[in-house]
Amino acid sequence: MSERNPATTQSSATDFLDAELAEHTALVARTRAAVAREFDRLVRACGDALRSGHKLLFFGNGGSAADAQHLATEFVVRYSRNRSAQAAMALTTDTSALTAIGNDFGFQFLFSRQVEALCRPGDVAIGLSTSGNSENVIRGLQAARAAGAVTAAFTGEGGGRLAGQVDIGIFIPSRTTARIQEMHLMIGHVLCALLESEMEPQ
Repeated sequence: MSERNPATTQSSATDFLDAELAEHTALVARTRAAVAREFDRLVRACGDALRSGHKLLFFGNGGSAADAQHLATEFVVRYSRNRSAQAAMALTTDTSALTAIGNDFGFQFLFSRQVEALCRPGDVAIGLSTSGNSENVIRGLQAARAAGAVTAAFTGEGGGRLAGQVDIGIFIPSRTTARIQEMHLMIGHVLCALLESEMEPQ
């Protein structure tokens, strides 16, 4: 059995880290060019909704479910400073609702059923799907549009099946799931920061 050389292992790990960070950094620049216009529209839509007493709804699967919960919490609690709570919720947290819908109706209705119950005209529904092809996210956004909400999709390159089906498309120019999720969270954080400062300037 050969022993690993610690120096070689460290070098390999550092090289891998450098490559991942380089890929991330390159995507940041491409994302800025790809989403600037749509991001401005997203900020305006979310700001209008919150100022008029409406809410933001976030939903997605897997890592995108975690991002939905993360971003909703930033709005409700705080992002970088104390201020009034902002109305936002993730449709990925109620295990009773999720399991009942999955069991009684099917996984594809996981979000649309909740949207039918909770979404109202003037709300903003934000669906996260790195591929843009998640059936339950698509149905959730369709239900939100039918309810009179503004619909926004955070996806990867080209938008997948969600392209052309939403009011606002934040389509990250990548097909790598991890990199797309990193950009979704970064853009979500910038959205939180902007709305926090716009609605309650220091």
